[in-house]
Amino acid sequence: MSKPIIPWIGGKRRLAKRIIPLFPEHQCYVEPFSGAAAIYFLKEPTEAEVLNDINGELMNLYRVIKFHLDALIDEFRWTLVGRRQFEWHQNQTTEQLTDIQRAARFYYLQKTAFGGKVDGQAFGVQTDRGPRLNLLRLQEDFSAAHLRLSGTVIENLPWMDCIKRYDRPHTLFYCDPPYWGTEGYGVDFGLEQYALMADIARSIKGKMVISVNDIPEMRSVFDGLNIETAEINYTIGGATRSKKKASELIIRNW
Repeated sequence: MSKPIIPWIGGKRRLAKRIIPLFPEHQCYVEPFSGAAAIYFLKEPTEAEVLNDINGELMNLYRVIKFHLDALIDEFRWTLVGRRQFEWHQNQTTEQLTDIQRAARFYYLQKTAFGGKVDGQAFGVQTDRGPRLNLLRLQEDFSAAHLRLSGTVIENLPWMDCIKRYDRPHTLFYCDPPYWGTEGYGVDFGLEQYALMADIARSIKGKMVISVNDIPEMRSVFDGLNIETAEINYTIGGATRSKKKASELIIRNW
């Protein structure tokens, strides 16, 4: 067991204790919307595991951590954490970067951006702790992720294709799609996609767990499946932090 290496909008680290105990026995574990893969990193490994996401930069980061750990760590040897460096990385074109340089750039931006956003990023400011990117812990965090990813297949497929490719009676899919009606993911995800996900959940051979925001539209789309409600506290704001309660739906197809 390790921990997620990057912050991610809508990440499930705080819901892991509710979600993981729901998992049935399985031989193959698949996340079609991996994001920061909080559940994957916090659960016990399975014989076969797959991380998938449509975000190519994210999946490149995981591949580089898996296959080029030392080279990635070297990219941060003389790194400074600050607004100017953040903006420089933001404006940097990626076409002429190596996969290792792209992974370092993506990690830097994701780690130092406010709120774990992928799209519309801004440099995150904190007055109650040090920088989010702790260079002293970086090697330890990357090394733990490297060991966790060593036996994992890393895909970059549309979510439906990923499910079709790995659907077996012994497969467990954990789907954490973008929250409908929110921004910051960098992809469009319309209501019809959730309806398709509900249809797939009802028809696949394997088991599926889905987590979405608790709104009437989601309750309607997934009606007929096993739906539970989970409350969670969110911390919002920058210098003046406050707590906000929200609820999420945890949906199962059994």
